[in-house]
Parts: sequence; structure tokens; C-alpha cells
Amino acid sequence: MKHKVAIGIGGSSGSIYAKALLDRLVKLKDQWEAVGVVMSDNAKFNWEYELGDKSYAAYPFDFYDKRDFMAPFASGSAQYGAIIICPCSMGVLGRIAAGTSNDLTTRAADVALKERRRLILVPRETPYSLVHINNMKTVTEAGGIICPASPSFYSRPASFETLVATVTDRVLDLAGFDLKSYRWGE
Repeated sequence: MKHKVAIGIGGSSGSIYAKALLDRLVKLKDQWEAVGVVMSDNAKFNWEYELGDKSYAAYPFDFYDKRDFMAPFASGSAQYGAIIICPCSMGVLGRIAAGTSNDLTTRAADVALKERRRLILVPRETPYSLVHINNMKTVTEAGGIICPASPSFYSRPASFETLVATVTDRVLDLAGFDLKSYRWGE
């Protein structure tokens, strides 16, 4: 069975993680049936500022406006198996923890939690305040997965892109994709 996954791109710094995630999904096209993407206004701004282009518009996925509550993954009946928010700002994380579904990203997260499906949040913030930690605890207790954008170094990544992939490959592993990446002890 092929995956149906929704990607929320939040407005925190770390657009390189979103780009790497989308690039990897393009390469895994034989494993997915649908990929829906929603970007906040700040996500678009940060992508353009940090990466210097608007290449997000060129991906072969279905893009939805942040106010489009008719998007399929706004309902549990569409059976999207995973919702990934990468990068996930602390504001988005806080609204998810509070159950505030005020846009498509937070609604999709709410649906994932209520349907007991995979919700994977990739916060890119440092340091964490106690409020951030408590919100992460709340989301974790509700069934979400917090996967901080903390790259690993034991694979000895040779480039910035390879370093970023240590995070995005882990996220796709958590979402159930079958991919070839560095595995400890192999």
C-alpha cells in the first residue's frame, strides 16, 4: 500500500530541512499515492530568504492554502497515514498542544492525533523554554512524535546536504517509508 502524507512547512528557520524532505519524497515517488503540502506565509518568506529562490512552487505535489479546510487531510476520512511538520515553529507546536486548529497545518495535526495516526513534528529552535518543553510533552503524550532538527555526525556526513539528510531521512523512517540511508552498525 502506498503512503498518503501531508507536509506542513512552518515559519521557523530551517527551510533547508523542508527542501531536503521534499527532494527525498520526489525520489521515493514509487512509495506514495499522495503528498499534500501546506506552507505558512513565513515558511515561504524563510524559504526565499534562506535558500534564495521560490523553488517550493516547482515540486510535483498538491499544494494547499493554509486556510483550505477542504483539503483532503483536513479530515480523518481521507486516511492520510502521516502528517509531518518540518520545520515546526514553536507557535505551531503550541497551537497543536492546545488543540487550536486555526489553519490547515494545525487542523491536519489535530486530525492525526484524533485518528491515532503518525504526527511528526520537526522543531528547529534553540534553546527550548519550559513552555516549549511542556508543549512537546503534551504532544508526545497525545501520540505525536517530536523529532528535533538535530543532525547526527556518526555517519561522517561529507556535505551540508548530507548532514541535513540525517534528520529528514529519520523523519521519513518514522513516517514508514522504506529508504536507504546510514544505519548504525551496518
